[in-house]
Amino acid sequence: MERILKFAERIGDRILRIVKNAKFRRYFPLGLVLAIALVTLVTCMPWTQNGSDPDPDPDPPEAAETPPILITQPTLDPDPDPPEETQPPEEPEPPEEPDLRPRNPLTGLPTETDITQNRPLAIMINNHNASLPQVGISQADIIYEIMVEGVTRMLAVFQDVSNAGVIGSVRSARPYYIDIAQGYDAIFVFAGASEQAYSILSSRNITRLDGVHGRQSQLIFYRDPNRASMAFEHRLVTSGERLTENLPDFGFRLEHEQGFEYALSFAEDGTPDGGEPAQEITVNFSSGKSTTFTYDPNDGLYYLRQTIGRNSGPYKDGSDDSQLAVTNVLILQTSISLIPGDRYNRLRVTTTGTGSGYFVCGGQYIDINWSKENEASQFIYTLNDGSELVLGQGKTYICIVSRTSNISFS
Repeated sequence: MERILKFAERIGDRILRIVKNAKFRRYFPLGLVLAIALVTLVTCMPWTQNGSDPDPDPDPPEAAETPPILITQPTLDPDPDPPEETQPPEEPEPPEEPDLRPRNPLTGLPTETDITQNRPLAIMINNHNASLPQVGISQADIIYEIMVEGVTRMLAVFQDVSNAGVIGSVRSARPYYIDIAQGYDAIFVFAGASEQAYSILSSRNITRLDGVHGRQSQLIFYRDPNRASMAFEHRLVTSGERLTENLPDFGFRLEHEQGFEYALSFAEDGTPDGGEPAQEITVNFSSGKSTTFTYDPNDGLYYLRQTIGRNSGPYKDGSDDSQLAVTNVLILQTSISLIPGDRYNRLRVTTTGTGSGYFVCGGQYIDINWSKENEASQFIYTLNDGSELVLGQGKTYICIVSRTSNISFS
């Protein structure tokens, strides 16, 4: 490095001497520039950095030692466990869409057409031994059974009678059946009535079809040839077809007036909370008449049997020989007494005011209370705490009995 610097000094001195010469003085500025450039070039060479000479043959940098690659063979399990199957996550079930179909207001069950505003038909049904079997009774939505003179008689309530087929045999009316029918704003169908019942029908202007004195009797009622062996009073029947076809021509109001509401409430499962076992219930209307309800847990229905005098057996509909079965059983206790001086031993049955009773559904029963404000109002059912009774969706059978009647549960 020192040799190079000395060489540069000598070259610079020589250039200065030359340019000082008078002959070359005019080139002095150029020479000075060349001298400065030469010195700068030399001092800026890389081997002058850090004051040390460049290594003409530097040792190459040692290569980094590469660690050896270890290759391991997997140990084979002679009997490996199969991989656990992973189940895909369960997709949440979509929420059930609400059933927006219209409902039968007497059963709470869905219907294909809206019949909620139709006035129901309340039909008096004979239950004398000599008139059995009844027909069309299994198509009723609600059946009331109450004592008359020595036997019981039914009031069958149909919200839609169009598919009921033949119905009967139709029998005469009593005042307490009129009270019940009026509470539903029903068209009352019967064949004859007691003097008191006729008086009530006229004074209240009840919409009615009378198979004995009605002007429309020949269109609605007929004597069933299949009952030709029975007494004349047990042969009279009607049919859903005749009623549906002819009613629009009679000038009756066929729908409820605005504001009418049914007093019944329903749930899919009407089994009462905190109830007592009720696999079988027997209601004794009198010493010679009882109705028994036997629960079938497979379908949640109570199947009916009845005893009339010495005859006992399943309560059947003669139209198809099916045994009557219902979801709900109501037993209403009230005051029942003979009408003083009545030569036929007719009864006075209190249907207004308040009383107690039982509700049976789903194999259980509970105590309830009933009330009916007046003859034209509906029955209201409540629990002992005052809350509303909710029935199970389906048909209902209502027994109205004396407070002294024997009722058994098992």
